Amino acid sequence: MTTLISFLGGGKQGGSYRTTDYQFSDGTVYTDKRYFGMVLAEEVKPDQLILLGTSGSMWDVFFEAGLEDHLEAWGTLSDAVQTDSVTVAQLQPFAQFLTDKLGIAVTCQLIDYAKDATGQVSILKKLDELLSENEQVVMDVTHGFRHLPLIALVAARYLQVTKNVHIQHIYYGFHSNELKVSEVLELRGLLEMLDWVSALEAFDKDGDYAVFAPLLVDVGLDKTSADELERASYLERLLNASGASAKLKQVMPKLEALHSTDSPLFSLFYEPLARRLSWYKKSSLGLQEQDLAEKYLKRKDYVRAVVYAMEGLISRETALNDDDVHDFHDRKDAYDHLIDTKDKFKDFKEFRNAMVHGTASGKGKIRQIMKDQSRLHDSLTDRFKQLFKAQL
Repeated sequence: MTTLISFLGGGKQGGSYRTTDYQFSDGTVYTDKRYFGMVLAEEVKPDQLILLGTSGSMWDVFFEAGLEDHLEAWGTLSDAVQTDSVTVAQLQPFAQFLTDKLGIAVTCQLIDYAKDATGQVSILKKLDELLSENEQVVMDVTHGFRHLPLIALVAARYLQVTKNVHIQHIYYGFHSNELKVSEVLELRGLLEMLDWVSALEAFDKDGDYAVFAPLLVDVGLDKTSADELERASYLERLLNASGASAKLKQVMPKLEALHSTDSPLFSLFYEPLARRLSWYKKSSLGLQEQDLAEKYLKRKDYVRAVVYAMEGLISRETALNDDDVHDFHDRKDAYDHLIDTKDKFKDFKEFRNAMVHGTASGKGKIRQIMKDQSRLHDSLTDRFKQLFKAQL
């Protein structure tokens, strides 16, 4: 079901929305129109229309035409608009009038002026109550108060996350006295920007860059490459840096090529994404794993941080011996050597075992360190610096 949500602006004595021509980006023009919400009702053909306005919005002007059978009720409503005292009961006859006139379900809802956080949250709660899971929504933010588009944007994002509501469009009918035709602006791109921001936040938190795959498909990346990116993330999080690196070496040139095309949205986020995935460019597996260890430490993912630190040191030691960094037995020899010669590497083993098995380490100093997160973080940071530097 598609729902059109439209905001009404404030009323004033003798006030009215001006008539204008509204032109969409495809060239479609609706001439001599007063209220953009009615233009969208005709253009979008929604299953229902939700009108949101305050107790002082121009409800009377909105319902002005064709109300011969509701003149007394209209007069009462008009007076209430002037005194900022419109009630839901006063709106009910006109909601039914519009339902009959438009042939779709129309709901009139009063909202707060949203001057503070409580009022702003109340609008989100109202929309949450009115909309169903997986609903298709078109928003019109043309006539509301100037701060309402900001609230509408937050509401749209909130509903996407909490109810999987799909925001098809966010429209604004841009009117200026200097323009003969009012241009219809599509603002949904703002939500797409927020999707990218959320993806970056999610990646910085847990390191899973699979969240970018559907966004990249939307901006032109082929599905096969997007799947490969997801595969790379899967392998990295399974502590397979070698496999993840191989996948990234296939995908990243395609992202760079996409960056050079006319894709403004991706161009905005390409550099932050490429910078976060730059570990795969390191010259050896050991350096790649050490880089990942530091990244996971920053995310406070201590298990992956410690394991990648150990694997990075093992890979480096194996390479220094001119052995195969992918051979199990060569890596085992390097591991045994590190255990025998480097106490801090043995500490990594203690940390790893305690974290993986969920039990206290046999070493008293390790047990004490792991009792406090800040101390653990500082201790691992110090060990990373000393051991990684020593391996250069």
